[in-house]
Amino acid sequence: MNAGRLRHRVDIQSKQQVQDPVTGEMTVSWVTVWPRVPAAVEPLSAREFIAAQATQSQVVARITIRYRDGLDASMRILHKGKIYNPAGWLPDKDSGLEYLTAPVSQGANQG
Repeated sequence: MNAGRLRHRVDIQSKQQVQDPVTGEMTVSWVTVWPRVPAAVEPLSAREFIAAQATQSQVVARITIRYRDGLDASMRILHKGKIYNPAGWLPDKDSGLEYLTAPVSQGANQG
């Protein structure tokens, strides 16, 4: 993967349950697991967007990062103040260990 392509920085967050020490109530909290991950954030082209709308998909972009273990679709990605929700992580077609691509929808993922 060409390093110049990964010119954006994203934070990858995971949802955690946190107990309030006073009330004992369990609340959802998002914790940054990997800060400032080099990534390529690419909005869908008009053609891809029309095809995605035809299948009732809310995918608005794709985010590509170098391979890392432990990612899943329940996580969220922050980029320039926007929240992206990955539909899943797709490995590269050659080795499956070079990079991962996530088709993402946009919006507030509060769990």
